[in-house]
Amino acid sequence: MVHEDHESGGYWAEVVDLPGCFASGDTLDELERDVRDAIETYIAAQEKLGKPVPKGRKIDVPGVRRWEIAVA
Repeated sequence: MVHEDHESGGYWAEVVDLPGCFASGDTLDELERDVRDAIETYIAAQEKLGKPVPKGRKIDVPGVRRWEIAVA
């Protein structure tokens, strides 16, 4: 989910399928880059700890921007 902070003008996003995984940015482009980095870091940490990586699911919420980010 992507949220716009009306006070600072920035954005933040949470990755609902990865508990505790979130990012922020001044622009949507910056946010997208930082979300990708947060997802990659989260997955690497889970794998290093020997923990399973949650499976993604499709969530459609009216009025909410949705990104599909492939992480190798």
